[in-house]
Amino acid sequence: MRRRDWLLSTAATPIAAQAMQAAPKNIVISSANGRNACKKAMDVLKAGGDTLEAVVQGVTLVEDDPNDTSVGYGGLPNEDGIVELDASVMHGPTRRCGAVASVRSIKNVARLAKMVMEHTDHVMIAGEGATRFARAWGVPEINLLTERTRMAWMAWKQSMRDGEGRNNWTDGLDAPDKKQAAALRQIFPGADDEMIAWAMEMARHPTTGTINCLALNGKGEMSGTTTTSGLAWKLAGRVGDSPIIGAGLYVDQEVGAAGSTGRGEENIRMVGAHTIVENMRHGMHPREAALDALKRIARNYSNDEKKLNQFDINFYALRKDGVYAGASLWSGRVSRGYMASFQFAVNDGGESRLEKCVHLLERKA
Repeated sequence: MRRRDWLLSTAATPIAAQAMQAAPKNIVISSANGRNACKKAMDVLKAGGDTLEAVVQGVTLVEDDPNDTSVGYGGLPNEDGIVELDASVMHGPTRRCGAVASVRSIKNVARLAKMVMEHTDHVMIAGEGATRFARAWGVPEINLLTERTRMAWMAWKQSMRDGEGRNNWTDGLDAPDKKQAAALRQIFPGADDEMIAWAMEMARHPTTGTINCLALNGKGEMSGTTTTSGLAWKLAGRVGDSPIIGAGLYVDQEVGAAGSTGRGEENIRMVGAHTIVENMRHGMHPREAALDALKRIARNYSNDEKKLNQFDINFYALRKDGVYAGASLWSGRVSRGYMASFQFAVNDGGESRLEKCVHLLERKA
């Protein structure tokens, strides 16, 4: 045997040995907001459907849900009050991919990314070009901003202050003092106290989300998708990691798949999904592969926990033999006065369930 052939054969040994541990099986994993998505995707797999069609149908449920303010319809808007969506897809069996970025007025962008993959010679279409592409295929356009998210955006606009404490979106120096809740009630007379409180909380602590969904079927075929409305109050045109192949999503039919939710800027800098898949290729368990990617993010800040504490990022990994993991930078986040652990959704044939992510750093309340 030539030395080169020997090196290639030994390089493939770790993942080959792992893949022999168990036969492929139907399994779907996603970020924590994807329990229903996992169930829908599993139903498609059980019916013999394609793995990419399964995950796209799954995340479409989340894109359609106005109560999930991190994805699709009802997502929190950019700083101008306009919702902009990003998405990517990867199809393991054909090794193809597609993506869209900064899309306005199109709700189901995971499906649109799949259309880019299937009907063009491109990988990514962005901005107005993506909208025109969707329009050409007869995709309906809608206003993605709901009254609920418009209120949150308005609350954010009113919360901004310059160095002197002024804000041009409030009543002005010559107006009687008004608390923000009362001002919002005037603008949105139909809103109840709970909705106003929610809007004010979103202004202070906007949700971060996105949904990543990965699927494996009994034939060993894999696919994935990531879809998001991106960072709340972002600069118009900002694109995170979700539509970037290798960052927010990566699938290698011979190895496994990975994806991400959270602060996209950190993931882009170290192409997290690709890093995790390559780690699995060289023999790492999905859990260790994802933790290694998180260590690279921490290293970019010289492991300064004060700086790292300002954001969250989660990874999801699924190996071709069905072994999976979810991993988060931090043990949890403070929500309504208590520490909530990071979780991810899993469906292996029954009801979807949430499992706890392993974490790199311990966050104290």
